[in-house]
Amino acid sequence: MKFIHCADIHLGSKMEAKLPKSKADERKAEVRVTFGRMVDYAKKEGVKAILLSGDVFDSDSPFKTDKAFFYGAVEGSPEIDFLYLRGNHDGSESYTKEPSNLKLFSEEWTEYAYENVRISGIELSPSNATSLYSTLRLEKDKINIVMLHGQESSSVGAENICIHKLTNKNIDYLALGHIHSHSEKRLDDRGRYAYSGCLEGRGFDETGEKGFVVLDVEDGVKSTFVPFASRTIHQQKVDLSNAQNEFDAVEEVKKQINFSSEDLYRIELVGELTFDNGGLAETIQKTFEGSCYFIHVKDKTLKKINVADYEGDTSLKGEFIRTVMADSTYTEEEKLQVIDVGLKAISGREVE
Repeated sequence: MKFIHCADIHLGSKMEAKLPKSKADERKAEVRVTFGRMVDYAKKEGVKAILLSGDVFDSDSPFKTDKAFFYGAVEGSPEIDFLYLRGNHDGSESYTKEPSNLKLFSEEWTEYAYENVRISGIELSPSNATSLYSTLRLEKDKINIVMLHGQESSSVGAENICIHKLTNKNIDYLALGHIHSHSEKRLDDRGRYAYSGCLEGRGFDETGEKGFVVLDVEDGVKSTFVPFASRTIHQQKVDLSNAQNEFDAVEEVKKQINFSSEDLYRIELVGELTFDNGGLAETIQKTFEGSCYFIHVKDKTLKKINVADYEGDTSLKGEFIRTVMADSTYTEEEKLQVIDVGLKAISGREVE
């Protein structure tokens, strides 16, 4: 028997990757499309139920388009159960319909049975944050999957999941939501716990592969992460210390990054430069805009300073550089950062 563990779909998300409106709207639609593709995958693979471990929607008052899409997917897939456990972004207005294959949870433990498999879940709240651990009762001879949405923690709380309090409770797989990257760890001698991560990265804090987990259940639970996002978000530093000019800098980016036309990139330029970096970020951004879906370039390079070059310089720039370099309260890196900002200000360029 197969199940899918997913979470943090965030239908209706604003998309936080500094995208222009046209691309932000396209990415919003892609979140819906990817959810639909996951449902199609479930049908093709004979999945019995999709476990939604919270934050199906991005708001407790979802947009009509997103609600219609979600409930359309549920009603259009009667052969699959959707076990929907609300997260901190979901609210009561997420429940507008209750088709027979949509299984809900509450602030008390709720259990659903599939042959010898038991799937239990509870929605965290201030009222049950402490008691939920002692009230969980699971049969030893069943295969037990538990659903929760919250932050892994060593302490109890309304949005915390105290992992050590769930050990030795006959859990085979703990299906978590809230963290947007996939991870899986050992819970105890019997079970494991995992965050499925989100289906689509929304911002540059959600980089890497995104998807869902397939649970293949026989004598135990075998879990397999399935990368499934329409696009991958990348964040990468490019060291330009060897570049002698802008052309060299562009070539360094080509060497260090293998662009995909479907993906999003944030490039951070670093290193010490011997040439003027004015306009460098714009040049690199324009050069590679056609190589990927979206690119944002941040210039964090520093001007390489040789103090000897300014010994006889009587200009404001020379006096400024000598003063900073002679100040023992700064590290060498901090001195370069101060000088970089100061030279930009002296030359009338924008200072962040």
